[in-house]
Amino acid sequence: MAMLRTLTTPELRPSGLADQRIRRCTFRRLIQIELGAERLYEVECLFPDRKLPIPLGDLDSATPICNTCTAAHVFRPDED
Repeated sequence: MAMLRTLTTPELRPSGLADQRIRRCTFRRLIQIELGAERLYEVECLFPDRKLPIPLGDLDSATPICNTCTAAHVFRPDED
């Protein structure tokens, strides 16, 4: 015989996502850095040949740089 359980509503938690969305790029590298309970990401640009990474700083400082990039065929097709 199946026992009935009471349903509870899940608690809403902040997702931890950035306030401003960064465009999805095929040349970007994100490196996760854990500082205690906080998660930070360092961003590197690998354009044009993916051999020499160009450091762009953390995610907050790299967002405006990446979002204003005008290189052709860099962003994923669903971002154009």
